[in-house]
Amino acid sequence: MVKHQPLQVYERQLCLSCLTGIYGCRWKRYQRSHDDSSKWECSWFFLLCCSFLLLLVWSYFWLEARNDYNEFNWLLYNRSAVWKDGTVPILATTLTGFTYTAFLMILALCHIVLGQQLNLYWIHKIVVLAILLTTITGVVSIDDFWQDEWDIVIISLQFTGPFLHIGALAVVTALGWVIAGQVVRVERSRLQVVMLVIYVSLLLVLYMVPLFISSPCITDRSKLGPRPAVIGRRGAPMLAPEHTIMSFSKALQQKVTALEADVTISLDGVPFLMRDRTLRRTTNVDKLFPARQDHDASFFNWTEIRSLNAGLWFLRDDPYWTVQYMSEKDRNRTANQTVCSLAELLRLAARTNRSVIFSLRRPPAQHPRHQLWVSDALKVIQRSSILPEQVMWTPDWYRKKVRAAVPLLRQTSDEKLPVAELKERGISTLTLHYSQARAQDIRQFSGSNVSVNVYPVNEPWLYSLMWCSGVQSVSSDAPHILKKVPNPVWIMSADEYGLIWITSDLISVAIVMGIFIFQNYHLIRWKMSGMRSYNPEQVMLSAVVRRPSRDVNLMKEKLIFSGETHEHTSNLNTSTIIT
Repeated sequence: MVKHQPLQVYERQLCLSCLTGIYGCRWKRYQRSHDDSSKWECSWFFLLCCSFLLLLVWSYFWLEARNDYNEFNWLLYNRSAVWKDGTVPILATTLTGFTYTAFLMILALCHIVLGQQLNLYWIHKIVVLAILLTTITGVVSIDDFWQDEWDIVIISLQFTGPFLHIGALAVVTALGWVIAGQVVRVERSRLQVVMLVIYVSLLLVLYMVPLFISSPCITDRSKLGPRPAVIGRRGAPMLAPEHTIMSFSKALQQKVTALEADVTISLDGVPFLMRDRTLRRTTNVDKLFPARQDHDASFFNWTEIRSLNAGLWFLRDDPYWTVQYMSEKDRNRTANQTVCSLAELLRLAARTNRSVIFSLRRPPAQHPRHQLWVSDALKVIQRSSILPEQVMWTPDWYRKKVRAAVPLLRQTSDEKLPVAELKERGISTLTLHYSQARAQDIRQFSGSNVSVNVYPVNEPWLYSLMWCSGVQSVSSDAPHILKKVPNPVWIMSADEYGLIWITSDLISVAIVMGIFIFQNYHLIRWKMSGMRSYNPEQVMLSAVVRRPSRDVNLMKEKLIFSGETHEHTSNLNTSTIIT
């Protein structure tokens, strides 16, 4: 008597094994399951999605905040009194966390598409939870430490909004394959209906989002104003130590139209250039006057200040990561820089026919020049060879006396005031932070012959946005970068954007409808084919018996078919047992 017993032989599925192995450490075939994911695992998938979306927003924030990295490091220095680039560890951890969660998200979506049960490995769970808590801590810390910087997210959306909309539409359209695979199934449930309603609602919202997108760059090219002038803010601090003659010379090489500086009054009444309250960060005061290194900079006389080195710190700290690109000649020159006085800056500006704009810090109450600080600055201006109309006077203190003493000075304000009040004070230029420079306000000021200067503008995208908004000039730490922006990064008319909007929506609708039709067709064809397209790997034993035990999984691995030989015997090895 001869009895034939066909044994099942599985083909290797390396991709599926890697997919389930990396995500849930389920490398063996019997460890995989087509059962519905448990509520516990669905909760972890929800946490994974939250971590990914939060990191996406966090990454976008730091990408756009690049314009103000130096401001962030300066705030850190003021708190810790130690200069360090705090953006490096933040960017490194953000990039690592985002890459990790994005990879897990892709694996999870592949599980859903292939009908595999979600079962996130416990190590991944710990890491995802750590990433989520760390990101939340970072958001709360930034909100406390650098709250004003959130404005750049709103401002940047005016520039990136149209492109982010198309990207989001493409991603949600692609997710239609996953949604359709869950909705178009034999079994129907309330969850499927909710999932479909949410997906369709999200699509409709994305289709209508352009109605609420407003950008100065969506305008006719004929309405684009002239290129904004670039002012060297503290010179060119990315190329040379800030507030030094070398820095201002580098800025002039980049064709800036004016030079901007922060002015402090010394103990003996000499105006000099210094941004910080102390001399610690930008000089070697800790070596020459160690006992006074934390004293206010204004309590040093000019002889002491002039003896300090104002360039070695730049080579040591490399605040903008640019020292490696400096020539040997420039490094030697940097190492010999000294603190610059206001008189030296005015002479340089007069010689090169450039304007000067400066802010003036009042000395402390116990300072001998506390009441004379404005007159000290005015004396230097009057004694210099620069034309008064080339000097933009910013301090609001004693403005009437200043106008009476030097009538031709260009009065400038850093306070956003009504046009009538600006005219009353004789102010012809407003210097505003970019977060205060709204397009409609700029048009109003320009229409009243009040020019607007915006600071700090270091990135091409922000420069392009300010250009389209109609500003007359920008103050920048990076004039060498803005010099390479001859035109706005992008500009399009409302009709052009409307065409892009309608086209992308129609393509999305067509793709989504095609996906659902294809999934329905595939399901109907599978039903009609019956067991002819039988694949042992796709058998769902749990559909009949809900026993996700090891015995059932072993049965999947070593399933034996008796009786009639299966149609696909070409994939089976036959063993003959002779009794």
